[in-house]
Amino acid sequence: MIPRLLTRYLLRDAKYYPVLTVTGPRQSGKTTLARAAFPEHIYVSLEETDVRLFAKEDPRGFLARYPGATVIDEVQRAPDLLSYIQTDVDRDPSPGRFVLTGSQNLMLMEKVSQSLAGRCGVLHLMPFSRVELERQKQEEPGNPEKLFPNRKTRLDCWETIRTGFYPPIHDRGIPPEIWLADYLRTYVERDVRTLVNIGDLETFERFVRLCAGRIGQLVNYSSLASDCGVAVDTARRWISILKTSFIVFLLPPHHRNFNKRVIKSPKLYFYDTGLACLLLGIRDAGQAFSHPLRGALFENYILAEVAKAYLNHRRPPPIFFWRDQTGHEIDLLIEEGSVLYPIEIKSGSTVVPHMLDTLKWWSGLAGKTSRSPVLIYGGTEAYVRQGIAVRPWFSV
Repeated sequence: MIPRLLTRYLLRDAKYYPVLTVTGPRQSGKTTLARAAFPEHIYVSLEETDVRLFAKEDPRGFLARYPGATVIDEVQRAPDLLSYIQTDVDRDPSPGRFVLTGSQNLMLMEKVSQSLAGRCGVLHLMPFSRVELERQKQEEPGNPEKLFPNRKTRLDCWETIRTGFYPPIHDRGIPPEIWLADYLRTYVERDVRTLVNIGDLETFERFVRLCAGRIGQLVNYSSLASDCGVAVDTARRWISILKTSFIVFLLPPHHRNFNKRVIKSPKLYFYDTGLACLLLGIRDAGQAFSHPLRGALFENYILAEVAKAYLNHRRPPPIFFWRDQTGHEIDLLIEEGSVLYPIEIKSGSTVVPHMLDTLKWWSGLAGKTSRSPVLIYGGTEAYVRQGIAVRPWFSV
């Protein structure tokens, strides 16, 4: 088993809360993590039909059957059970009594917030990060020196981007084009039906592919709806479904305008570049390297790794982008307190002077608010150039 960075926070929070909830995309390793972290806990899965019916029809009897510390897997399959868990932990608030896992964030978190507010610690487990995959240490992120240190890698950049980070691909050695295709089919045919009543699943799958073609672009619901042949409200709802099931995330624009008119729409990214590559028809590293969306895929990879770095240390990612209406743009802003750390992301393997221009311009515009600019690129060297830290793709 590849160690997960979230483990220490899970064990720490088990000393504070009677209930812990681990959410994340399906097949991200939630069950493996929970069982490895709490080997003495009873384990029960609500994926099993008879167990799920028992939990739904007689929740008190179900909980009485498992009186000790228990891991309850896929708890969103019986969401009303959470109300009875609340009553149980109110009687006995011993820390670490229940560890719940679930792969549908919105459905699960609505019930958690209603029933277990103040009684439950919530952690998000994403697919592997590159740091985890290579068994490297990672400090809690903050300033760029901690987030982008000098590292080594045994991986190839474009093979890593096209493969992605879902654990079964790496644990079992399954070719990504095979496993991810099955994952997508299962997700569309099973999870989407659970989340919302969609009659035409082929149209929804086409919508997901259209989203992959818009990686790194401003979200335009009207354009998505028109290209897919659905209503704008449907496009908004389907984006929400993809967010709920941890397929995509939206990067918000930073609100500070520095006397400029700024763009207010978020940008669209996938949590896993392997899945995005599958949706784009990319089957090997060479195709990823030469694809028209090469730059967007590289940017997506870096942003997803930064987001995972924060989530793996139990922190919401304080990440944004900045763009004004004249075309100036910073790919990534990390906000720590009142300080903004600007980061530019370039897929090229050679740094040329113009790559630094936007960072220098923005640092002058933002003044003392901006610190420690970073350029992340597709090469392998780490150095400082014109006061800007240049870091390779594997630095995060």
